[in-house]
Formats: sequence, structure tokens, C-alpha cells
Amino acid sequence: MAEPFSIPDLTGSLHDLPFEPFRTGVDIHHIQTGVPAVALLRYAAGARVPRHRHTGLETILVLEGEQSDERGTYSKGAFVLNPEGSTHSVWSKTGCVVLIQWERPVEILE
Repeated sequence: MAEPFSIPDLTGSLHDLPFEPFRTGVDIHHIQTGVPAVALLRYAAGARVPRHRHTGLETILVLEGEQSDERGTYSKGAFVLNPEGSTHSVWSKTGCVVLIQWERPVEILE
């Protein structure tokens, strides 16, 4: 992405963006591919991502709903940093949309 990119009202246009399957119950809208990668993840109620290790920093901003991991539940507006080397699994009981950035891909452990 050589040019600046903006979405004037991200939360207002979330449901108008094209998403594609990412994992079972989780869809993705790619904003930037490569390194770093930036995307929106949309979790269906009850969806989960298996235990994984971060090979680089991951940042998450919860835009809708609630996302959980072994450390807690994060509601709309929560900002989460998962440092390189950290491990967790992720789920959403209610469904959620998060803005996520990965420095490097994760390593699935399950």
C-alpha cells in the first residue's frame, strides 16, 4: 500500500465491506496484506480461533461485540496487544468485529 488509505466511518460501514472466509465462523476483510497485515475479522457467535503463538506483535481493537481469550473478555473499544512469543486461543460468545494488525503470521498450535 503505497498511498494513504482511509475509511471515513469505519464502524458505520462495517457491514457494507466484502468479507471472505478465514476460519470456521470467522470472516476476514483484508485492508493491507503483507507485512504488516491489517484486516477486519468478523466472528460469528460461538466462533473460535485455535491456540496459536505470535511470531510478531499483534494489535487488536474491538469494534463491535465481545472477544475473549484465556486472560479475559474484551468489549467494544478495548485495545489488546499480544507480544511476540505470546500464546492464546480466541473466541466470541456473542460475535464481534475486530480491527487487527499482525507484524508476522501466527503459528497454529492445535
